Amino acid sequence: MITSTQGIVLRSVKYGETSLISSIFTRTYGVQSYMVQGVRSARSRQHKAVMLQPASLIDMVIYQKPRGSLHRIREMHFAHVYARMQEEVTRNSIALFSAELLLRLLPEHAPQPELFDFAKEYFVQLDTMEAAAVANFPLYFLIQCTRHLGYAIGGSYSEETPYLDLHDGAYSAHPPKEPPFIEREAAQALSALIPLERYENLAGVSMNAGMRFHLIEWYLAFLHRHTQHMSPVKSLQVLQAVLH
Repeated sequence: MITSTQGIVLRSVKYGETSLISSIFTRTYGVQSYMVQGVRSARSRQHKAVMLQPASLIDMVIYQKPRGSLHRIREMHFAHVYARMQEEVTRNSIALFSAELLLRLLPEHAPQPELFDFAKEYFVQLDTMEAAAVANFPLYFLIQCTRHLGYAIGGSYSEETPYLDLHDGAYSAHPPKEPPFIEREAAQALSALIPLERYENLAGVSMNAGMRFHLIEWYLAFLHRHTQHMSPVKSLQVLQAVLH
């Protein structure tokens, strides 16, 4: 079946001498694998390989097999051409972390159109927002992915509920029984970030690098606990090295 959809490239690996197999989060079909032949050959146009880099946003015409596990792309074009992402290390590292998170978190063949729409807008905003505003983007992405997949954090920070419990995924009056521990200032900062809907407001939630990565690691541990298929996010160390 020939059909059209939009996609976010999550990963591309070399296949044979000239081809790639790309994992793409599509709006219509969820995460799917696509064989793209000849894209690495000397005769191929270089921009086709560029379009298959992680976090690329593309419009696709595809050959989709109803019961197949590997499909083919007939045509593809950029849905958004990044202006800053590839040249700025911080934005690029955030984008790679976010794309890998989707790769590790999402099951294959499960459409998530609302999450797709959020993720697409997220990558566009990451490319266009001022540099000072992007530090909280990875944590915000984790929060929103968790919410879209049905694992939203319960409650909010208060003097009566100053702790965040990993097991229950909720603010609590009592200290958690097991690590990692989130409490007081970090729990309050996260509570301020969770309900935000406008990207320009993210910079208004103040936290240092140590607190931010403590919260990112907590969220990843939370997802590992509550999902059965998520594997470690390898790009976290790179993100931690460049994001201050």
